[in-house]
Amino acid sequence: MAIVKQNISKSKQLYDEATKVLPGGVSRNTIHRQPHPSYVDFASGCRVTDVDGITRIDFANNMAALIHGHAHPAIVEAVSQQLARGTAYTMATEVELRFAQELCERVPGFDKVRFVNSGTEAVMVAIKAARALTGRPKMAKSEGAYHGTYDYAEVSQKSKPENWGDQQRPQSIPVAQGTPQRALDDVIVFPFNDIDRTIALLDENADQLACVVIDPLPHRVGLISATHEFVTALREWTTRHGVVLIFDEVITFRLGFSGAQQWYDVQPDLTTMGKIIGGGFPVGAVAGTDEIMSVLDPRRHDLPFPHSGTFSANPVTMTAGLTAMQLFDREAVDRLNQLGQYTRDQITNMIAETGIEACVTGAGSLFRVHLKQQPPVEYRTAFMDQSLTQRISQLVDHLYHHGFLMINTCTGALSTVMTEDEIDQMVDTLRTGLLASQD
Repeated sequence: MAIVKQNISKSKQLYDEATKVLPGGVSRNTIHRQPHPSYVDFASGCRVTDVDGITRIDFANNMAALIHGHAHPAIVEAVSQQLARGTAYTMATEVELRFAQELCERVPGFDKVRFVNSGTEAVMVAIKAARALTGRPKMAKSEGAYHGTYDYAEVSQKSKPENWGDQQRPQSIPVAQGTPQRALDDVIVFPFNDIDRTIALLDENADQLACVVIDPLPHRVGLISATHEFVTALREWTTRHGVVLIFDEVITFRLGFSGAQQWYDVQPDLTTMGKIIGGGFPVGAVAGTDEIMSVLDPRRHDLPFPHSGTFSANPVTMTAGLTAMQLFDREAVDRLNQLGQYTRDQITNMIAETGIEACVTGAGSLFRVHLKQQPPVEYRTAFMDQSLTQRISQLVDHLYHHGFLMINTCTGALSTVMTEDEIDQMVDTLRTGLLASQD
């Protein structure tokens, strides 16, 4: 897909104005790029057109949030009808009930659902609910895993060789400067998929742990699956010690009709969701067993965890989310996952044909390209030094300038409006980008 360069970039003009009123000209760092971000004019299906008239096939899908691509007619129609009836009330809505019923029917381990406004907020609520239930302060998480921007949840998502410590005992490393030391002390970091080392660390803190948080397919760890043995070991340990097991499915809920947890023979106590369940609008949710979700029940006289939110379960998001998830039925899930497997197979075959040192990981409708011979097995083998980071950025830029929008680690998230044709076009462009990176 060729892109015509413009003599005068309207995006640059807009960005120059934005830098005067927004820090760095943006409200979220993920959309910033050199020399400036592109500004959207409109989007439809799997294509996005910017204000300079350049159209790209969208494999980023707003950081894996858009399961049906852009402006799906059914979602647009449903939301338009709701907009005419109001956007937010200090009253309950029926659509909140219907959406909660839809999610509880999809997932066997969901007794109750509480809606919030983002994936970060969902993880925060889940951790606080675990503390309210157990009366304990600490949490445990995988090294490198991203769970949002809550002080505790974000620990060690960007640790580096110079500070991550021994693999037997990974250090709790802050992301933001000024993070309180107490927050770091209350987070136990364990190596992903390493049962023996993880259980040893959990044993040391058993009487202080409120919860263990696990992403079944953590992006920053390499987009590799948690093994059945690892998840089973965590389930057995948390059950034995009265610790809450939380699955962070903010991203991975797209991987199965019942989320990624349907891959495993065990169920978590709590699940966090976001992204695709909003139908293109800001959303988060926590779901779990009656026992744990009861800490949020306002009918309790001893309410352990008072919680509210001005825009939680707003009817526009609930309407869009319910419509999106009804469209994402078993047939749609299976078709999209098959397309994801086709994508990973095509990339693998292309890499083998070129002899380039690269590989692809992922599952379901997600994939990630690594400039390494072997797929990573945990965060430290997935880690990219400055040289690798620069090469990946160049590869993502190559795709961008030839008509394909990717997540900045060269990760893609498919949408139901895509076909093999879009995949083949992207793989061909990825081939030229990989070959160019060898020069």
